[in-house]
Amino acid sequence: MNPNVTVINPTITEDKESKIRVAAYCRVSTNSEDQQNSLMTQMRYYENFLADSETERLVSVYADEGITGTRMDKREEFQRMLKDCRRGKIDRIIVKSISRFARNTKDCLSVLRELKELGISVMFEKENIDTANITDEIMVTIMGGLAQEESSSISKNVRWSIRSKMKNGTVKFHSAPLGYDLYEGNLIINKREAEIVKSIYKMFLSGMGYDSICRELNESKVIKNDKGTKWLSASVRYILTNEKYIGDSLWQKNYNTSMPYRKVRNKGALEKYYINNTHEAIITKEEFEKVQELIEQRKHPNMNLINNYPLSKKIYCGKCGSLFKRRFKNEKSYWICREHYYNAENCQIKQIPEQVFYTAFTAMYNKLKANYSVIFTPMLTQLQELKNKKYGGNKQYIEINKEIAQLKEQTHVLARLKTKGFLDENKYIEQVTEINAKIEKLNREVRKIVRCDDEDEMIEQIKEIASIIENGTDLMMGFDDVMFESLVDKIVVKNREEFEFNLIGGLKFTERISNVLCNQKT
Repeated sequence: MNPNVTVINPTITEDKESKIRVAAYCRVSTNSEDQQNSLMTQMRYYENFLADSETERLVSVYADEGITGTRMDKREEFQRMLKDCRRGKIDRIIVKSISRFARNTKDCLSVLRELKELGISVMFEKENIDTANITDEIMVTIMGGLAQEESSSISKNVRWSIRSKMKNGTVKFHSAPLGYDLYEGNLIINKREAEIVKSIYKMFLSGMGYDSICRELNESKVIKNDKGTKWLSASVRYILTNEKYIGDSLWQKNYNTSMPYRKVRNKGALEKYYINNTHEAIITKEEFEKVQELIEQRKHPNMNLINNYPLSKKIYCGKCGSLFKRRFKNEKSYWICREHYYNAENCQIKQIPEQVFYTAFTAMYNKLKANYSVIFTPMLTQLQELKNKKYGGNKQYIEINKEIAQLKEQTHVLARLKTKGFLDENKYIEQVTEINAKIEKLNREVRKIVRCDDEDEMIEQIKEIASIIENGTDLMMGFDDVMFESLVDKIVVKNREEFEFNLIGGLKFTERISNVLCNQKT
């Protein structure tokens, strides 16, 4: 008896989203003469390249202009692409060459390994390297090393050229401080801004300090800084110590290191070049020298840079939101709301002795340590249950990972067969390519289930805090600055007796202090 077969026609069309989502990355180096056109050419190329593809579709083109390849953190578009990869928006990346991707081998491999773990492959067109193939990491290491060497060589030549110009006094300016305009590498006085600089020097010589000058500038309706932003003490001090205002130039105050690339202060590691009369002066040399002498006279042995203190940039006013500043009175240190300091009518919270904050933190730590089992043990248990529920309880998640593991094992078997001569090269490549395609597809499914979001980061931070408390001293007898830095993100002053400690990871604990301590007389 023949079977009776009924054909049921499909009712929906094929899901177009099954196509591999491809991103293209472009970068034009700073030494390119026609950056804009070159960049546009690259962007059009990738758009046309994938326009008719049946298996891939272009989701986005990420393009950085005129930014060095040695610093990944400085490339905004590159970082945006990585963020989209972590969010599961990209399956594959195409880039012209390794040198366009990165010129630092360490960073290059680090990113490629992360992308591979996410199931994202990278195709380098010039080198014909596809990270979907297991053995290509070795080639990437070699090519990345060559790219890094090329970058280092270019940088050395550029630095040598600049330093030669410094020595003979022919180097051109690349930026202009307040009071000057930049024209063809030369400094030209900006008359409006020059008056601001002159007024700052006059105010300082009349006895005003950095903070007072800032307040005067910010309150003035006429005087503004070059960007229209609020004046800060650091910007005033920079103007008062900058030799360019007397028409001279000190070159190589800072310099760039080789690998890794970063700008550092020149504290004597390299030569400095002081050149007289490089441009027109705004301030006389006599005024400048008087200011430098006055700066030295005003220095206090205890008045170090504020960033040297554990509480720096940690204390915020719970009433007005302003940052607290450190001040001295009768050889003792206090912290005071900046708004209250400048205008007491706007904020009523008065100064608080520094020791009060130290006492409050010590008390909070000891309470957390003594009650660890009550606070952190159940919290960690709940967090772990939450994470297990989010991932581990998902049957689909478990099954997909099992299938991925099985496929990876198949690639190992194929590799062993090829090594022993039981499988020829072409057949091996064909089968491994097919398996890798399956793994990539499964990894895309995993990324739909597991997301790299802020929640996971918060959980890890809380676990880290719990670990620090658990392994910390049983009883803290005095303030521990290392422990403070490890735990506290900021302190919110509710009032002079109540402080809210915001720990790293989002945990908040309130500590109350006796009014007697806050009102200590000095």
